[in-house]
Order: sequence, then C-alpha cells, then structure tokens
Amino acid sequence: MKSQTLLKSVSLLSLLLMFSCFKDKKTEYASAEEIPVSREMIAELTAPPHVPAPVGKRKAKKLIVKMEILEEEGEITDGVRYVYWTFGGSVPGSFIRARVGDEIEFHLQNHPDNKLPHNIDLHAVNGPGGGAESSFVAPGHEKVFSFKVLNPGLYVYHCATAPVGMHIANGMYGLILIEPEGGLPPVDKEYYVMQGDFYTKGANGERGLQPFDMQKAVDERADYVVFNGKVGSLTGDGALTAKVGETVRLFVGNGGPGLVSSFHVIGEIFDKVYVEGGDLVNTNVQTTLIPAGGAAIVEFKVEVPGTFILVDHSIFRAFNKGALGMLKVEGEENKKIFSGELMDNIYIPEGPGIQTMPTTDEIKESDIPAKSFAEQMEFGKQIYGQTCIACHQSEGQGIAGAFPPLAKSDYLNADVDRAISAVLHGLSGEITVNGEKYNSIMTKQMISQEEVANVMTYVYNSWGNNKTVVTPAMVKKVSGK
Repeated sequence: MKSQTLLKSVSLLSLLLMFSCFKDKKTEYASAEEIPVSREMIAELTAPPHVPAPVGKRKAKKLIVKMEILEEEGEITDGVRYVYWTFGGSVPGSFIRARVGDEIEFHLQNHPDNKLPHNIDLHAVNGPGGGAESSFVAPGHEKVFSFKVLNPGLYVYHCATAPVGMHIANGMYGLILIEPEGGLPPVDKEYYVMQGDFYTKGANGERGLQPFDMQKAVDERADYVVFNGKVGSLTGDGALTAKVGETVRLFVGNGGPGLVSSFHVIGEIFDKVYVEGGDLVNTNVQTTLIPAGGAAIVEFKVEVPGTFILVDHSIFRAFNKGALGMLKVEGEENKKIFSGELMDNIYIPEGPGIQTMPTTDEIKESDIPAKSFAEQMEFGKQIYGQTCIACHQSEGQGIAGAFPPLAKSDYLNADVDRAISAVLHGLSGEITVNGEKYNSIMTKQMISQEEVANVMTYVYNSWGNNKTVVTPAMVKKVSGK
C-alpha cells in the first residue's frame, strides 16, 4: 500500500512539474522580445532572383549581417548605362532571411571608392528611422547596430539619406524576410523579384551613360519600370524555372520610389497571397497590388508546361518600359487543364483590312545612325527588346499557335523585301513558317527606316538565320513600293 501511495505521489508530482514547465515556457515566450538567442551565426545573403535557404525550425540566434554599399555602373537596357547605388552590388539589394526572435547585428560598410554617404532603413526594425539614424556611414567606414526581430513578415529596406527619393531611385532597396517560429510551409521553388522605377535624362532607349533626372522623378514620369534592376533581367537565360506539379513562392517587393505595382503572372492564379507581406492570406487572386515601399508573398502551383509572363499589369509598363519577366515551366502537358489550340478558322466580321496604329505625318529618325555592322547589331537588339520581344520572345522562338518564330525562319530567309514590308506595313492572313501555319495580324511598327534596318539586321544575324545585312536604302526602296 505504501509503495502504491508513493508511486501515485511521484506521478502526481511529475504531472505538476510538467504542467509547470509548459506554463513557464508559455510565459517565457509570451512575446518575441523574450525569446532567447542560442548562438551566433553569419547570415547567408543572396543576390536576386535567389533567396537563402529556409529558416525552418531552427532556434533564434544572434545573426550577423554584413552588407557592403557599392556605387557602380551597369546597363539598364542594351546600350543604356546607368550608375546604380546598391546594397551588396545588386538591384535590388541582397535578400536577408531571419526568424522571429533573432537578434540581428547589422554591419553596414560603405566602400572607400564610393562618393557619397549612405544609411539603411529596414522596415522590419522597431526603432528610430528603422536603423537609419544609427547607420549613417561615410565612404571607407562601417557602422554597426543591432535589433531584435519582433514581427514576422516580408519587409522592404532602403537607403534613407537625403534626398531619400534619389537614393531609392538609384537602386538602394531590397527585402528582408522574417519567418514565424517554425518557419514557412515548404514549397518546391522560391524566388526574389522586386520592382523599381527609374528616371533618366534621356528618353527610354536613348543610348549612352544616363544621369538621374530629379524633375522626372518628382513628376513620377518613369522612363523604365523594371524587375530586378534592368530590362530583361528575368528573360532569356535569366528566366525563372520550375517543373509541372511544383509549387512556386515569389517574394515580391516594390522599391518604388514612386509607382504602385499591379503584380500579375499571365496564365496563373495565385493560390495564396500574403497581403502586403503580412499575416492576412487571400486565396485565388489574379492580380495583387504592392505599394511603393511594400511587399507581398505569392504562391501557386504550376499545372502545365509553357512560358508564363510576369508583369506589372499597368500594362504599358510591362511591354514598353520593362516590367516583364518569365517563368519557364517544363514537364508533361495536361490536356484536361489546358488543351492548347483546337481550331483555327477565318473570322473577319469587319472586313479584311489590316489594323493600324494611330500615327502622325512625322516619324523621328534615329539620333545616332549606325555606321558599322557592330552598331547595327547593338541598336537592332535594343529595338527588338522594345518592340518585338513580347510576341516573338527573347530568342526568336515565337509563341506556338499565335506568333511565328523568327529563329531559323524559312519565311524570313526566303524573301528579305517581304520581311521588310511586314515591319513597315503590317501583315495579315495565313502564312506558313517552318512547316506550321499561322493566321494572326501584325500591325505596322512605328519605328524609323534606320531602326527597321537595324532590327532586321539583328534578326537576320541571330538564331541561325541567313546573315543578311539590311541597309536603310533597302528599307527605303520597299517603303516606296
């Protein structure tokens, strides 16, 4: 009897102690401020579109972030150079990944070759200026400050040195992800995409080194609206990739400084949107608004193969100013979800006339006529990126069933004058290209004869075509017919 009584007493005591431990633990972690850190670790930082490994279920740590500020020249689009101010040498800046309860020791280093002082305002910080007041750093110096991570979410960081808008407009922004305790649910692919608007003295596409234009920025008249710092950063070899059946998570930010983003993936529906990067989750979303200085997390499963286009759905920004990217999905087709083209019939209720764009009597000639084959190729690539890439794609592959390929095109290579005429005057009706029939309408292109010669030379000397060099005289001859 005594032994049974003693056993019951020990069991009761164990339960009380266990309950006490759970209660104490709950009290201990009542707020993120009270979560203890276990040890130091150096933060993994990544350049876009890549992100560091997920936090998972690791304990809170003292996280050492070392970020270098670099002022360096790069290309905003072909032939157009710009001096970017960067966090970590990329636009947007390096992606930072942490968890609630981490204590972040931030080292901001201003490279000695830089010309200006800078600082950093992290929207994930609870403190004056988001760290800006503690991080103002001159070239050749380093500032260190620390903060406790209290709130989960996806947050923007940016430079806040006066004039603040100018520093942001030159590329000084990025994202910091604070995962909840236990981490985010696992997915197959994660990518980092951030929109920004740029303001240059020259017009869109004007070649050479372009300085920042403060008046355009104040008026919010952006020359370029781009993903990840430049036109075409997420196309061609830079396109995002996935396989059929995979889940994709995009960490999408908007550095601004001036424009709101209407983020959309053509051909996909967002299964989940973490609105403004916070706890609120919307489902089955087509397009999500991301304010300047804000972010969102979008997730979706890719069901069929193909190229899916990322855009700011303020659509002229996508097709005319650069806010366009690609997600290339490989895998088996699923005809139950998407059949592809089933039928191609002629339907012309308004007559057979070719659609044309409104025009004026004056078309401005290229300011810098090409003087060599190399210049024609350079200028032609630029025009192609501005006017042709959306339909015919970055490597001339076209879009099956809709827009014919320009790569290894028997239609183009058979008759140069006919190809020039299609650019000058438009084209409609059925044609056959590389054995496939197409019956769409191409409107005439509002570009100068010099630009037609350049872009046609670029096309003919790319992707396995016959290397014809098209001159302005050839274009003029076809134009007069």
